[in-house]
Amino acid sequence: MADKENYKTLELPPKYVPKKSEPYMCPQQLAYFYQLLTAQREELLSDGGDVLNAVRLADKTASAGVGDDTDNATLEQEITMNLHMSQRDNNLLQKINAALERMENGTFGYSVVSGDEIGLSRMLARPLATMTIEEQEEYENRR
Repeated sequence: MADKENYKTLELPPKYVPKKSEPYMCPQQLAYFYQLLTAQREELLSDGGDVLNAVRLADKTASAGVGDDTDNATLEQEITMNLHMSQRDNNLLQKINAALERMENGTFGYSVVSGDEIGLSRMLARPLATMTIEEQEEYENRR
């Protein structure tokens, strides 16, 4: 599975994209996904404060009794929308952290169900995938 070479510090050529001709989840591929996922995580963490600040500001404005019923309804809607976005971001953050943990233990890119390779095409399309396409379809059909 994961090579001993440290994918966290590996410098990739500019515009590198994993290729099927490379060994599956070789250090270069792991470095690519590591950089992609850590960048997404950093973006989520920096945006998280903005969402919470917007909720706090809207909540303060609503509780101050400023505005009419329409203004207050709009503020309530903004608070609800921001909280939903925050929850979605938290869920995504948990999935990213789990994917980074799978990189650490050498199981990234392999199915949590069967241990089979998920496949490079699927990982490029959905870096947080934890099952092969067939396993995912079967899981969704059972739901």
